[in-house]
Amino acid sequence: MGATLLVAAIVIAALVVRSALAELREPGTGRRQWMFLSDRRAVAAGALTALALGLLGWRQAGVEGAVWAGLAGILVAFVMGQGRRPQ
Repeated sequence: MGATLLVAAIVIAALVVRSALAELREPGTGRRQWMFLSDRRAVAAGALTALALGLLGWRQAGVEGAVWAGLAGILVAFVMGQGRRPQ
């Protein structure tokens, strides 16, 4: 379990560092990258993905499967929110 949480934390940290570096290069970019958190469609798709994969992952791998499902849900929401323009 410890290794799974560590790898998931590293992936999330990499996303945060990527956003911070983009913000340093061009102000406002980091904010635009994390706008998916206010996009209902992106959050709903991420939550649905996390729920579906979480149920499957829990049955197959227990807590580790749920951790990876949560990370997959975050990544799906992140990707879905990238193509949308602010309204």
